[in-house]
Amino acid sequence: MEKPLEKCLDELSHSAGVSGVLCADSQGLCLGVRGKASSTSSGMISALADRAAMLEPGSPPPVILLETDNSQCLIHRNSGVTLAVYKSPETS
Repeated sequence: MEKPLEKCLDELSHSAGVSGVLCADSQGLCLGVRGKASSTSSGMISALADRAAMLEPGSPPPVILLETDNSQCLIHRNSGVTLAVYKSPETS
């Protein structure tokens, strides 16, 4: 599993507008990180995904958007793996 995960993180981190990528397991253990993402935030990102899923039990896992003036962080959990993608905000 490690090689496909590494390849996926590399591809995502080189996508347009992406400044960082983090992947964590269901316990918050960092599985991989690229760019400006920090492995120390993996537990918090996993916990946010857990809490957001509790808002509508039985629904598909939500996509969480954390936004500041300077950046965005998209968080999504699928099959027990949480992915966080850090981006620069889109300009109009």
